[in-house]
Amino acid sequence: MANLRSVRALDWLNFFAANVQTGFGPFIASYLAASKWTQGEIGLMLSVGTVTAMVSQLPGGAVIDALQNKRAAAAAAILAITLSALLLGASPTFVPVLTAEIFHGFASCMLTPAMAAISLALVGRLDLGERLGRNARWASIGSAVAAGMMGLSGEYISVRSVFWLTAALALPALVALYLMENTSTVESARAAPVEPRESLRELLKDKRLMIFAGCVVLFHMSNAAMLNLAAGEVTAHMGDNVELVIAACIIVPQVVVAMMSPWVGRSAQRWGRRPILILGFCALPVRALLFSGVSSAYLLIPVQVLDGLSAAVFGVMLPLIAADVAGGKGRYNLCIGFFGLAAGIGATISTAAAGFAADRFGNTVSFFGLAGIGALAVLLVWVAMPETRERELAAA
Repeated sequence: MANLRSVRALDWLNFFAANVQTGFGPFIASYLAASKWTQGEIGLMLSVGTVTAMVSQLPGGAVIDALQNKRAAAAAAILAITLSALLLGASPTFVPVLTAEIFHGFASCMLTPAMAAISLALVGRLDLGERLGRNARWASIGSAVAAGMMGLSGEYISVRSVFWLTAALALPALVALYLMENTSTVESARAAPVEPRESLRELLKDKRLMIFAGCVVLFHMSNAAMLNLAAGEVTAHMGDNVELVIAACIIVPQVVVAMMSPWVGRSAQRWGRRPILILGFCALPVRALLFSGVSSAYLLIPVQVLDGLSAAVFGVMLPLIAADVAGGKGRYNLCIGFFGLAAGIGATISTAAAGFAADRFGNTVSFFGLAGIGALAVLLVWVAMPETRERELAAA
């Protein structure tokens, strides 16, 4: 069993890694909109990062599976994300923004499976659901704190200062990694057997993998563009407090995630994965329909409660279902990479298509389209998604 210092260090790693990631997304959309970029141009540029991550998801997962030193992989990813933030802070012009999105895409696809692998190595599969819920709680608290700091920084210093702050927050994340013991040592102490490495072809034969990947695609097709689209349009004509409103739109769902994630992990172990997935996915179409009628920037904030619900479920369930499907076959991180690829496909389509649809037909039509995709995601989970929880884990 991992020692207490490593468990606490993992908490803080999730906290500070979320700090570093918070500077990307809505803050970039607001930053570029203030620099006279159109919604279509912003959507296309954000899609560059998701395409980059999409291309590198499977290789990234395979590399993490093969590497013994997961901490070094996580550290390299955090440093690359830091460089992306510095490039964004340097200039809101095409080349720096494009380069930053590419670097961020590559780095993110390494950081997520590396941290999931560290968690699995430290606690084992029996306690993984609860640990993932704890990870999500600390990450959401980190995102909320960072969003508040960045909102204040963007409002009272400059929008560009958000990205300088993002880069500075990487240092404590690296310190948390340093304080953690080597995960291979923990696995040896736990006398964990060496997992046979399953081939990718065998992994792809598992229907649970393919069905959940389809659910992930639809989830991100509906979800990825929502806040960026709403924030870019509603705050474009807002005078003061723009960055504070965007920060609040990030903080509110993170508070919900912090409150719900441990419950999601425990409930998924008690009741199974499928009913929890249905609960989280149902928030998508409702949120999109509410966004379609929002005319005040301040009304974005309460709608974001639904984002917290879906994020809490999705953030815990993706690595947990990956462990169900492939965690005992030496392909846990490859499976996470496969689901990350599905997420990248969905997010790429979402940000690009929703941005151009908004430019051509208006935000209301775009949000109705996102709501329809969200409803289709709920239907797929309800009709086709099998239960992945193993009976032995449920009994334990």
